Amino acid sequence: MPAAYMGKVLFVDLSSGKFEDRDIEERLYYDYIGGVGLAARILYDEIPAGADPLGPDNILGFASGILTATGSFMTGRWAAVCKSPLTGGWGDANCGGTLSPAIKRCGYDAIFFRGISEKPVYLYIDAKGPSLIDAAGLWGMDAIAAEEALIEAHGGGKRPTVAVIGPAAERLSLISGISNDRGRYAARSGVGAVMGSKRLKAIVLAGTKPVACADSATVKRLSAVYAAKVKKINFPKFVSGAMLPLVGKFLGAGTVVPVDGIMSAGFMKRWGMIFNNTAGAVNGDSPVKNWGGSVVDFGWRKYRAFNPDKIITRETRKYNCYSCVIGCGGICDTKDLTGSTHSHKPEYETVCAFGGLSLSSDLDAVYRCNEICNRGGLDTISAGAAVAFAIECYENGILTKEDSGGLELRWGDAVVATRLLEMMVLREGLGDILADGVKKAAQRIGKGSERFAVHSGGQEPGMHDSRMDPMMALAYAADPTPGRHTISSATYYNALHLWEKVTWAPAVTKPYAKSKEYEPSEEAALKSAAGTAFKQVLDASGGCLFALATGVQHWPIFEYLNAATGWSRSADEYMEVGLRIQSLRQCFNIKHGIQPRKDTLHPRMSERPPLERGPLAGATVRIEEMVGAYWKANGWDETGVPRSDLAWSPKIERN
Repeated sequence: MPAAYMGKVLFVDLSSGKFEDRDIEERLYYDYIGGVGLAARILYDEIPAGADPLGPDNILGFASGILTATGSFMTGRWAAVCKSPLTGGWGDANCGGTLSPAIKRCGYDAIFFRGISEKPVYLYIDAKGPSLIDAAGLWGMDAIAAEEALIEAHGGGKRPTVAVIGPAAERLSLISGISNDRGRYAARSGVGAVMGSKRLKAIVLAGTKPVACADSATVKRLSAVYAAKVKKINFPKFVSGAMLPLVGKFLGAGTVVPVDGIMSAGFMKRWGMIFNNTAGAVNGDSPVKNWGGSVVDFGWRKYRAFNPDKIITRETRKYNCYSCVIGCGGICDTKDLTGSTHSHKPEYETVCAFGGLSLSSDLDAVYRCNEICNRGGLDTISAGAAVAFAIECYENGILTKEDSGGLELRWGDAVVATRLLEMMVLREGLGDILADGVKKAAQRIGKGSERFAVHSGGQEPGMHDSRMDPMMALAYAADPTPGRHTISSATYYNALHLWEKVTWAPAVTKPYAKSKEYEPSEEAALKSAAGTAFKQVLDASGGCLFALATGVQHWPIFEYLNAATGWSRSADEYMEVGLRIQSLRQCFNIKHGIQPRKDTLHPRMSERPPLERGPLAGATVRIEEMVGAYWKANGWDETGVPRSDLAWSPKIERN
């Protein structure tokens, strides 16, 4: 048996009902590692140019990371992959929970679906192998109820792991995702719509195959050392959520001071990402009023409602994804608000999307919005952006009370958000227009509404303002999956300490002026190229972004990879693989007719016009220059096309 990887993938043809076990040659793992890397190679080869993202030729994949189930820590992530119906190019969505090891225990590194079933079905895999089962009785059920029903139906032996869609995906909402573990989401890129288009309600996995590890003793030793470091990081009880705005002011100061990323574990263990609810409000990280406002519009009297201490009072237990030693998740009792005693804690992106983005300070409404999205199947980032877009269109007379079905769309009105979300899930009235994201909505509404449709390449950006972190602006604009906040940023890079392992990664060891981040330069481009390449290694491995944040000097991903696989490769060699994966994702877009371009950001995301008030007043991002320099650092030509003569070229056939 191969070490760390299973050596094969499963193809399911939903049109014919046939299954194909496909062996994967070892060279592909060496060149692409696994996870997103292996999936990108397969989808590039298998999806024909011009394929309809919601048609039979598109392929939906569920890919596990190569390090998952090897004994390594923080490596339980999986990815849904496809041609994105939201952007028309490469699509992937990352998720935690427990699905990643379940894929491998079925004997596969990934499971791919092509074709369209005549009727709703779900895939079930156990020790006997795969089968497709009628899902007519599940179609129309919300994602969490359907998962519970499937677990009950197949709970006679090993408890199965389930990934499932809700009603929004069944109705082909382009901002719908895929749920597992009762509300954890692979939310981005419209992956839920692709699953819905194939009439695939769920995958139910109950395999028991072992996963090999070349040097389990070394992996165990590395994990013990990392776990001990994380365990030591605990904040004293007197450190409270009320202090977090001070942290935000420090992080947003004019001088950037290098910090040890392991300290982030303290924030994550105490609160999860909701620590940024108030920290990000004061320094400009959190976009406000549909990216047109600032903390001046959403000040202390409003943002204090989202003090993370208030949210964790509803926690009934902490939640760890598979192989996680940090435990940033939480299960909340919101029965008085939503009827559920098992709600995943609304994390920072959700709180901001239904908070400051539409000027609402109603925490109870955020819980309701979170539950509607988790059950209905909507990406909270895109859904919150759609609500804010609709409000601004209404405010400017582009939408009327007749258009909204009688709703008065006002800033700060929490009832508006919950009602619009319900309409989006069911595609009712205005919700039908908003259910495919702000770019499509603006195209349908017209009347100049595109001024308020904040997106990059068709995808709504994460809740981190690109005018505060130009390196993130570059990722929003230039990554093959545009608008993604998890790709690269100066904050990630400075915490990652790649320069301690990678010879060509620029070092950040001394304080520097924040203004330096706004200057296009070869050094800044190299940081971005290193950051995005490492993110591909991370996703290929099944690693967690919050492990990245603790830094490679603590979290030994390169050492894990060598020990688990039996390879003997340097960090530079693994980074070369990351560059190859990134280049292949770019080539995927080019194959499918998306020409690389520099001007993909909505004007509000860069400089047109700059904010007049708040911590980012006057801040502008020279995005075109930054993108050009980044392309060059990646080894791509002046048009953004990866060169074929480089060592990390994906070696594809070109037209």
